[in-house]
Amino acid sequence: MPRIHFLDVTNRDGVQSARTGLSKFGKTMVNFYLARLGVAQSEIGFPFLFHEVPYIRAQSALAEAGAFGDLRLSGWCRAVATDVERSLPLGLAHMNLSISTSDQMLHGKFRDRLDRDAVIREMTAAVRAANEGGVRTIGVNAEDGSRTDDAFLTEFALAAKDAGADRVRYCDTIGGDTPGRIGERFAKLASKIAMPVETHCHNDLGLAVANSVAGALGDLDAGQDAWINTCINGIGERSGNADLLSCILALSRGFGVAERAEIGDPLDLSWARRFALWAGYAFGQPVPVNQPGVGNNAFAHESGIHADGALKDHRNYELYDENLLGPYPRDRHGHNGRIVLTGAYGGMAGFRHVMDDLGIEVVEEELTFKVVQLCNAATGRPLTDDELRFIAGYPGQLALLYPGLLS
Repeated sequence: MPRIHFLDVTNRDGVQSARTGLSKFGKTMVNFYLARLGVAQSEIGFPFLFHEVPYIRAQSALAEAGAFGDLRLSGWCRAVATDVERSLPLGLAHMNLSISTSDQMLHGKFRDRLDRDAVIREMTAAVRAANEGGVRTIGVNAEDGSRTDDAFLTEFALAAKDAGADRVRYCDTIGGDTPGRIGERFAKLASKIAMPVETHCHNDLGLAVANSVAGALGDLDAGQDAWINTCINGIGERSGNADLLSCILALSRGFGVAERAEIGDPLDLSWARRFALWAGYAFGQPVPVNQPGVGNNAFAHESGIHADGALKDHRNYELYDENLLGPYPRDRHGHNGRIVLTGAYGGMAGFRHVMDDLGIEVVEEELTFKVVQLCNAATGRPLTDDELRFIAGYPGQLALLYPGLLS
């Protein structure tokens, strides 16, 4: 039976959004939380960019040490052979290669330097370069797929498959698709190419989650696995991407949807609140009070009828139990009153006090202390309990974020 998988793009599409960003350590923590949540794959960044190289090496070392469990780490490149060749030395086993396919982009973005034949030539050359370089799974992204006509989209997808791609990503780049349309297009395209079509939906009409669910169901109707692109808290360029938790909840709890969909990832939603609230803190974008599942009002009742009903049985006015989403984090740095913290300008006494107070056993004390200082300096905010525990568990691998620290 075909199944649904989640490929989170917070560390690529999320962090490239205007007026936002994460340190390389912050991007590492996204991978940590995705792994705990049980998501299949994380698009971790841009392996052809010089400033991503230490970060990607650190992620590979952490993965090899078991820090991320079964989470797949994938890189994103333009579907250009030279980008792929520059990325191969980092050894990522999974890649996504992207190129525009719509007439609007060919004329308005490429200014007719590339026509449809050239787009397919560039893409297939990039796929072959990735295959020859030992990449195990390859996704090919049709940027602006929602404005690409059916005939060329099918031609493009079949060419990608023939070149050795495993999936095609249908990008609703400007967020203009609607659920009925995208579901029908996915079912037709996935049937014609006999390969999964991956959703990548933006939220310009507020429909990113609905479109992602509809597209995934189209895949299932065609007998293909579905892959859904998400971002934590729905962050992303302009109005954002499909929210990770909302997509999970819609597919597992939505009326008429949950009966049709089988999720293939070993999800553990007890990490949902910790991840979402950490992300709001790390990005400097507080979680909206009405955010599904994790907002402060997600399980709040005030009006008389609702309060009365919820007091009698919370299921009267709640679709799912809040305990499903795990506890709210109670981080040490958020305590009121006297508190000792550790960070970029702290000393060894304060570091030892904090670690002892959290019950963290520090094996490589000097190196762990230095990594704590550097990570705090990079984020510019107090480190959370999860961050401190993670650093103590993998100081050597995290040191790779900072070239020269181990020399």
